[in-house]
Amino acid sequence: MRPFPTRLRKAALTAHVTFSLGWLGAVAAFLALAIAGLASDNPQTIRGAYVSMGLVGWTVIVPLALASLLSGLLQGVGTVWGLFRHYWVIAKLLITVLATLVLLVHMQPVGHLADAAARAALSGGEMEGLRIQVIADAAAAAVALLTAAGLSVFKPRGMTRHGRRRQRAQSAREPQAV
Repeated sequence: MRPFPTRLRKAALTAHVTFSLGWLGAVAAFLALAIAGLASDNPQTIRGAYVSMGLVGWTVIVPLALASLLSGLLQGVGTVWGLFRHYWVIAKLLITVLATLVLLVHMQPVGHLADAAARAALSGGEMEGLRIQVIADAAAAAVALLTAAGLSVFKPRGMTRHGRRRQRAQSAREPQAV
């Protein structure tokens, strides 16, 4: 497939970067809420943190994760980097797919916490294991998203077999300089 025209490529890149950074920022806010919900002694703070986490998770984080995944796929098929030509692109794709799937599974315990907090104020040790798990999951998500961002910037060397084959085919088609 031929790369997208320059304007479309730049628009797609802008969308992908925006969705990806939004996802990372929303995860950071979610992590702050999870820490506040566990650390606070104030019932209103605890209730507000967990109810907000449910809302932010479903209305901000999940849509941004899906948008980041779809716009990343679009970037892969519409640019010279390709989807399966470079190991760093495959690594980013795997991180994004896995992070999105884990997020969707992770939203179930978040929903339990949000529902419990909406019904009644959670006290000190109530659902403590789940509250700690939510913090650990959000921290792991932040690390995964930062790793994907780092791969985008540093682009470690290494082409896949498919990428090397495509590169050889392309250089065979190009006229040689005399």
